[in-house]
Amino acid sequence: MNVLDRFLQYVKFDTQSDELTNLTPSTPGQMIFARHLYDQLVEMGLEDVTLDDNGYLMATLPANTSRTDVPTIGFIAHLDTSPDMSGHHVAPRIVTAYDGNDIILNADSNTVLSPREFPELLHYKGQDLVVTDGTTLLGADDKAGIAEIISAVAYLQAHPEIEHGKIRIAFNPDEEIGQGAHKFDVEQFGADWAYTMDGGEIGEIEYENFNAAVARVTFIGRNVHPGYAKHKMINSIRIANQFAIMLPRWETPEHTEDYEGFYHLCSIEGSVEKTVLTYIIRDHDRDRFERRKKELEHLTRKINHEFPDCATLDIKDQYYNMREKIEPVMHIIDVAIKAMEEVGVTPKVVPIRGGTDGAQLSFKGLPCPNIFAGGLNFHGRYEYVPVNSMVKAMETIVAICRIVAAK
Repeated sequence: MNVLDRFLQYVKFDTQSDELTNLTPSTPGQMIFARHLYDQLVEMGLEDVTLDDNGYLMATLPANTSRTDVPTIGFIAHLDTSPDMSGHHVAPRIVTAYDGNDIILNADSNTVLSPREFPELLHYKGQDLVVTDGTTLLGADDKAGIAEIISAVAYLQAHPEIEHGKIRIAFNPDEEIGQGAHKFDVEQFGADWAYTMDGGEIGEIEYENFNAAVARVTFIGRNVHPGYAKHKMINSIRIANQFAIMLPRWETPEHTEDYEGFYHLCSIEGSVEKTVLTYIIRDHDRDRFERRKKELEHLTRKINHEFPDCATLDIKDQYYNMREKIEPVMHIIDVAIKAMEEVGVTPKVVPIRGGTDGAQLSFKGLPCPNIFAGGLNFHGRYEYVPVNSMVKAMETIVAICRIVAAK
């Protein structure tokens, strides 16, 4: 079974996560998929195959070298897909030798994947692409990563002439809701360092990510019959709107790129009596990140000065920039870059404008940068993955294992 066959099989599993269940894994489909992978890994003859009650699957490919000083390295991907769009009944389609024109995903809904809106498509002209049917996401985030890791292990098994040290692999639940590393047992995993195969376009390697927090601002109002409301009604929706427009207009996701941080208003739930604004706060720079949180505190005080005891703010940090944990061990980045170059991929070191399990794992003692899995337009109906990108990701894993053993 090659990497494409594995990927097409894996995306059929519905593994959307759900932050509202307070369970691990947050949805039953993730455990169903994990059990399927468990059986595959056992059938492949891997050692130490374990699946715990929380859906964390781990396995070992034993070393085939006589050297005893080769580090143990790991490769990690996540089981879940984003709750942003349905992953039920995913029906992938292969576009052979993409010609550079529009791809009609779904004629009934006039859903079209076009290089006019997604110019990166033209980078893959002439290649085979896996696309959606326009009604679901695809699941390349991160089932492409799972397919690449297992395919790389299978390749190493089939080519014992490639020397490698002990290789650990792991597949975890609930990355998409920020909980993938929460119950990850770093000590049990036992790797000196690892790579998450969870990046985007071919060649990407990432060891910088956002510092991240979630903020919920709750506004309490007073409802009175609108015909008799003068000097009595307190409309929490209007106050919430006043708060929202006090934040910098240009510091939002749609106006920022590269290392620029933002405030992102994710949801508004409200009535006259009560309104809740939910924000995510992101910045690569730790000092600017802390200042953003202070700004929300400042604005909450301003609102409460005008409308006493109306607003309450709850902020929770989610993860931090892994750069401070990777810089002392930059050789693991050098290894990944060398591996990409050896398999004909141009490395692109880029900051993650988001998060990754690797960030949390790095702060738990497992340095864990992120490598491309090859997909684009994650979390929606326009998601696609070039087949060649998955192949090159698999080859990069194999090359990393070979380089580490050679050193």
